[in-house]
Amino acid sequence: MTDIHYAIAAARPGGPDVLQQTELSLPPPAAGEVQIRHRAIGVNFIDCYFRSGLYPWPDPQRLVPGAEAAGEIIAVGPGVTALREGDRVAYTLPNNAYASARNIAAAHVVILPDGLSFETAASVMLKGLTTRYLLKDSYRLQAGEQVLFHAAAGGVGLLAGQWMRVIGVEPVGTAGGPAKCDLALSNGFATMIDYREQDFLEAARALVPEGFHAVYDSVGKDTLLKSLKCLRLHGSLVNFGQSSGAVSDFRIADLAAGSFHLTRPVLFHFTSNRRWLEKASEELFGLILDGRIRVQTQTAPLTSAAQVHADLEGRKTTGSTVLIP
Repeated sequence: MTDIHYAIAAARPGGPDVLQQTELSLPPPAAGEVQIRHRAIGVNFIDCYFRSGLYPWPDPQRLVPGAEAAGEIIAVGPGVTALREGDRVAYTLPNNAYASARNIAAAHVVILPDGLSFETAASVMLKGLTTRYLLKDSYRLQAGEQVLFHAAAGGVGLLAGQWMRVIGVEPVGTAGGPAKCDLALSNGFATMIDYREQDFLEAARALVPEGFHAVYDSVGKDTLLKSLKCLRLHGSLVNFGQSSGAVSDFRIADLAAGSFHLTRPVLFHFTSNRRWLEKASEELFGLILDGRIRVQTQTAPLTSAAQVHADLEGRKTTGSTVLIP
């Protein structure tokens, strides 16, 4: 029997207005799959990248965005033994989360501990696990190192500021406007640079003349070349997004200015390793439950996804936005 649900989908790449509510026919879960009724769905820039066509669509005729969600299992497919109906779970995986329910391979799903809400889980699966690989895997951050983190008031930035404090780092962040800078300062950042009021490169060099051990850059086109100039010799630039657009003027020779290291990691290359997913999720959930990481979450109806995308791309949001079906 096929159940009827709904999704927010696009029939062509474009702006937020291409997102429309549509009926979703959901068959029973196949072997190795579970069916999840979504209770909360996270919103991320990667959703906008896919919607706009910047990233290629898995199906050229239709896209359901969304890369993280939480809910309860309502059906279990053949061969699934570690999960059962009623389990509270969450996942992160590209696309198909903007829906009232979905089928998904059980290998991508983790069980939520008691005390962790659906809204919190949906807001941290992608952003929290991204923070984990940024600070522990892409560059293994050490206590006392100098770090510059762009978009410090965003969903990843607010988690990273707190997690870096746990590690023993007093990070410098960038954000646009006093309100966002104040928010980042209250979430672990020791010093903030308001890029609307000053050139972040000049301000960063004044703060740390010897250069930073690492710069984390999810902005892309507007910042990447200047981010390189913020590094010390042998420093590392971790580029994990391009909210301002794709970088087109970078050359490999630019790294020779300081024997710099550059990496462009992708979360799903980490989460495809089940052991990493379980260990990283357990660490993330533990930091939240013991209060060392606080999560900033705002909610909106799933049906308002287009407006949420417009606000996100207009840099009008802070923290994490969660859609409620």
